[in-house]
Amino acid sequence: MLTYLLIRLVDLYSMLIFVYVLMSWLPVHNGGLLGDIYKVLGQVCDPYLNLFKKLIPPLGGMVDVTPIIALIVLQLVARLIVVIL
Repeated sequence: MLTYLLIRLVDLYSMLIFVYVLMSWLPVHNGGLLGDIYKVLGQVCDPYLNLFKKLIPPLGGMVDVTPIIALIVLQLVARLIVVIL
């Protein structure tokens, strides 16, 4: 039961990060419903993503791979905890 809950929460958080990254490609930053959703997702996702942004510089100055690394680490740590439990 606990492992199922952990996996579902990690999957939900991964989906939030994925949606946040996709929304960052759209011009929704200046108000409206999508702007508000983007702002809330930023407050939820940025603390975790910023951990990786400090360690991994953008590739070529433009490409930010930190969300990919962050998602992989999140999934690996969750799976490791499930194995331990």
